[in-house]
Amino acid sequence: MKNNKNYGTCFIFSAPSGTGKSSLLQNFVNKNILNNIFLSISYTTRSKRKKEIDKIHYNFVSKTIFKNMIKKKRFIEYAKVFNNYYGTSIDQIYKNISIGKDIFLDIDYKGANQIKKKIKFSKSIFILPPSKKEIIKRLKFRNQDSTTSIINRMKNFSKEIKNYKKYDYLIINDNFYKTLKNIEIIVKSERLKTIHNKYKYYKLINNLINK
Repeated sequence: MKNNKNYGTCFIFSAPSGTGKSSLLQNFVNKNILNNIFLSISYTTRSKRKKEIDKIHYNFVSKTIFKNMIKKKRFIEYAKVFNNYYGTSIDQIYKNISIGKDIFLDIDYKGANQIKKKIKFSKSIFILPPSKKEIIKRLKFRNQDSTTSIINRMKNFSKEIKNYKKYDYLIINDNFYKTLKNIEIIVKSERLKTIHNKYKYYKLINNLINK
């Protein structure tokens, strides 16, 4: 897809587990901090955690259904993480972008690389924790992962962090509300770019030039 009309922007968010990325995005969208924002709901084969709701936090499906969706090319990106599959629906992305909505994607660096190759005008944001100690504290506090799962996630921590250089924006989540504000600033700045507004204000610009 080329950005040759007033499309919305695809915002890619990545972060190590426990950084607070999912909570930030849910809060940003649910509180309507900015209008015209859509949060993409990924598909996953992992088990549903306590308090998670199907079709709100994830679309929970079996591995058989997920693999069938892969065969039908229903995903714009997908990956296998900790023996479970995660994927983003093509229809969800293009349907919302084509009507001018900005879409938020909560995906890892592997998925981000796939998205950037297919949607050239997407923007990527990497969220970091204030410290490794804080990550372990948050993972234990949320009480959603077993000790083995936390160990596995921390083994993958450094590998994830090394990919920050590939992203357009970098945010340290040391304060939840400050981070929300920084996300708002990024989205607003992207919306003010000429590539979007030259189509939005085409009639005005044309009248100003010709009168």
